[in-house]
Amino acid sequence: MWPLFGEDWASWRSDYLNISRLPSTDPITGLPTWYQRSKSPLLLYGFSKAVVECPGYWPSNTHICGFWCLPMEWQFSCDECKMSTNNNRLCGDHYDLQLFLELDSDHCSPIFVGLSSVGSMGFLRNPMAFLMVLKAVLEGTGCKFLLLTCGYEPLESAIQHIAGTSPSYSQSQSNFKDCEILFNGRLFCFYGSLPYSWLFQRCSVVIHHGGSGSTAAALRAGVPQIICPFMFDQFYWAERMFWLGLAPEPLQKHHLVPEDNDATSIEQASQALMKSIRSALSSDMKSRAYETAKTIIQEDGVGEALKILEEDVISLAMSEIET
Repeated sequence: MWPLFGEDWASWRSDYLNISRLPSTDPITGLPTWYQRSKSPLLLYGFSKAVVECPGYWPSNTHICGFWCLPMEWQFSCDECKMSTNNNRLCGDHYDLQLFLELDSDHCSPIFVGLSSVGSMGFLRNPMAFLMVLKAVLEGTGCKFLLLTCGYEPLESAIQHIAGTSPSYSQSQSNFKDCEILFNGRLFCFYGSLPYSWLFQRCSVVIHHGGSGSTAAALRAGVPQIICPFMFDQFYWAERMFWLGLAPEPLQKHHLVPEDNDATSIEQASQALMKSIRSALSSDMKSRAYETAKTIIQEDGVGEALKILEEDVISLAMSEIET
């Protein structure tokens, strides 16, 4: 843009508007007038320097605090689980889930799958195709999946349809109302909610949509991620995790939630997802995730933000006293 102001626009500004030839310069001397600008507002970022590069040209009032995380006990929706997690266990109402997490499959902890509000925002148009992709991956690997439905009713309806029509399904497979167990006990579908900070550390891989909260929780848990972004900053986090070696190349939407459930679409999606899972379970990626987590858990993002805010308030108060 600057060359524009150095040619015809500069003369027009000076001759017709009687202002400086270039923006942010004195009309007489031509020198920069940065000293006239007010101080940049305080800007706090809730992410880690170990994850996001901080360029030197950012304003001096910009601070990187570290991820902002609530205490785990604040995040449980179930009061009984909140009390029993001191022993690293869920309450009796969630015994099925506890058992599923503890029973390893081929020496591999469950793989988490959760897309948060992606469904309610219209991106999960064919829940049955999504479930068929997961089924195909289970048939092609020794893994098992923990799927959080995140309250998306069409997905829960599809799960219940499969449960109701499967000859091998028995109501005794799921003793509680907030879950279904499908595909020979290898897909645990959970309708409730649990803190990611508690859940992710019990999983081998986290498959998610690339939301900042999900990404931060997986980073702190020290587990590899597989990210399928849908919108906004999700693409940034997906690319960033891939760049840092903490996740495979981001999945295309149709490789996780295809719009059609024909055999070709399911096969292509399941092959792409299996490739990503193999990459995420590699020793190199698991080691990178673990080392990154060791750095991040040393940070106190909330404490750092409070410290900066307190210093800013004190500085402002002192300035008002002096004037």
